[in-house]
Parts: sequence; C-alpha cells; structure tokens
Amino acid sequence: MPAGKAPFSLAEYDRRLAKTRAAMAKAGLDAIFVTDPSNQAWLTGYDGWSFYVHQGVIVPMEGEPVWWGRYMDAMGGLRTCWMAEENIVGYADNYVQSTIRHPMQDLAGHLKRLGLETARIGVEMENYYYSAKAHAVLTEELPSATLIDATALVNWQRLVKSEEEIGFIRKAARITEKVIHTAIERAEPGLRKNELVADIYHAGIVGVDDDWGDYPAIVPLTPSGLDATAAHLTWNGDAMRAGEATFFELSGCYRRYHAPLCRTIYLGTPPQDMLDAEKAQLEGIAAGLEAARAGNRTSDVANAFLAVLEKHGIKREGRMGYPIGLSYPPDWGERTASIRTEDETILEPGMTFHFMPALWMESWGLETTETILITEDGPAETLCDVDRKLFVKN
Repeated sequence: MPAGKAPFSLAEYDRRLAKTRAAMAKAGLDAIFVTDPSNQAWLTGYDGWSFYVHQGVIVPMEGEPVWWGRYMDAMGGLRTCWMAEENIVGYADNYVQSTIRHPMQDLAGHLKRLGLETARIGVEMENYYYSAKAHAVLTEELPSATLIDATALVNWQRLVKSEEEIGFIRKAARITEKVIHTAIERAEPGLRKNELVADIYHAGIVGVDDDWGDYPAIVPLTPSGLDATAAHLTWNGDAMRAGEATFFELSGCYRRYHAPLCRTIYLGTPPQDMLDAEKAQLEGIAAGLEAARAGNRTSDVANAFLAVLEKHGIKREGRMGYPIGLSYPPDWGERTASIRTEDETILEPGMTFHFMPALWMESWGLETTETILITEDGPAETLCDVDRKLFVKN
C-alpha cells in the first residue's frame, strides 16, 4: 500500500476492481470513466470536496485505476488513494471554468496515452457530475473511440457490502443513534429550528468514542406541522410549536458510510388519526422486515408493508427504500435497486437498505424508518437501536 490513507485494505480494493472489470467485460467495454464521487471513492479511496469541478477515475481492464482531476486536488489523491503516484494525475488550473478550453480535452490526452483512443469506453451519462458539455467535448476529442452509457455499472457492484464495509456502516449507525437521540431530547416548544439543527450537526460531527463523524450526504431534514407533509424540506429559524409533529430524517456518517434513520416527535397530544396511522405503520414495518430475507425480492418487502396499510384503509404510493452505504452529496442512496412493487431485485446477504415506509398525509407527516442489513438466515437486521415509535412530549 502506498503512502496514501485509503480507508480499506488493498485486498478489498482488489475485490472491487475484479467485480467492476467482470461487469465491464460483460458489457463489452475496454475501459470506463467514472465521475460519481461515491464510485471514485469506492474504487480508489479518493476523498475530497472537489466534485464541483471535473474529475474522475479511469478504469482500464488491466493495471491500476487512474485518478484524474484538478492539479491541486491531485495532491488530495496522493493523500487518500491507494494507487501509485504515477496513477494520480492533474490538469492545469486554466481549464477550470474556462470559456476557451475544457478539462475533457486534458482527459482525452490521458485516455490516448493509455492506448484507449479507439476503445469502447463506458461513461456515466445519468450522473450529477458528468455534464452534457463534458460528453460533447470528450466525443469530439476522441472521434475514433466509442462512448457507451455505463450509468450505474459501478453502483450495482456496490450493492452487496463486504465485511469491512458493514463494519463502517455499524459505526455510522452508532453515530446515527446519538444524532436522533439528540434531536428528540432537545426538541421542545420555543426552540428555534436552526438551533436544534446546530445541535444535531454537533452531535454527528463529534461522533461516538473514537469514531469521528463525517458530514452526511443529505443535510438534516426536520420539517414541522404542515411542512412535514412534504418529504424533503430542511429547516428555518421558526420556533417549534406545541400541537405539531416534527420528523427527523438524519444519518450519522463514518468515513463516508451512512446509516439513515427517521423518527417523529409530537409536542403535545397527538390526534387520533396520527395514532391510528402509527399503529398501521409499525405493523407494516414489522411485516416488511419479516419479508426482507435473502432470496426474496425488494418488491416482496414493499408488498408486505402495503398489504398492512391496505388492511388499515391507508393508501400509499411511491418507493419505500433504497440501498445505502458510501455516498457524497446530494444523496446517500446508491441509485440502483428500490423497495417498491415493480422492482424484482433479489435480496442477498450483505445488502444494506434504508427501509423508508414514511407516511405524508394532508396535515402532518409521520416518518419511522430503519437501516437494515440482509442476513444469511432470517429477517433483516436493523442496524440502529432507537425505539420504533412516535415520540411524544406533553
């Protein structure tokens, strides 16, 4: 292992490369260019807040991957990647946000140097970090190459976690527990929401014992009252009020690995329709966890939950979960399988999901969720130890 501080063993990175190259061969690719920061980190260990400029990883069928990015960020690659120094390369700063040149021109030069001028190269077309301009320039610079959509090729290789990864997710789960308990304990009428979120951030970054906290890929989602009828609102400076529910969608983060969890608190006496919904939701979650077994499908989990809701007269649409693990902003999901009725992904031991059967009604929201691990035998293991209930403060 070179001098970099990659978080996993060299054997782990070899395993990841082997899986990725098998998928590349199946897709008929000679190389891939990976821009998703999560995929970059998974393959190389690279970890830096530099994904606002063009950067990525070249994975040929043989040899080490090549991390490529802005020159000043290549210094970060030397500090975080496992590869040899010659496989961490940077482009000049005059490429950054230039109107007369583009970083993909520099990338094309490296691809040619690697003998890939006429290759079949996979690129992540449906990715936050690979722009239409980048694709157009790369196509123009490599007229003899064939650029093929390889969106999520690496993501799917990440679906089953190694024991090393599961260890990191368990550490994240301990931090999540601390963050959720902080939110529940601090919440009270009159407390300004931004002050509560400051406490949440503090708890998450301090971490637990020697396991320091990293920044989560999604900011704290903490809407109250009517705002909680929407799934993805953040916070403001308003004071919390009696007679309102607030849900907390939060995650601890350890070395970029997440374990999301949602809990809801009601300040005062909850209305009966919320209590009735809580009963149905908790019964449905138990049914979903029972169905979340190796050999079943993700749709089996969704259908088990929805069958309970239907019995209670509650209608719900949309997906109920997604895989989680290593991630960067703006999302901690892996963007592959989904827990929903039409998804036929077979569950395997080592898969980790945020099972997210939240309810958003006309006047309130009720989020109660779990990060789960698919095990060798039996129902899924919940990785966070927080009471599964609607929390009430009178």
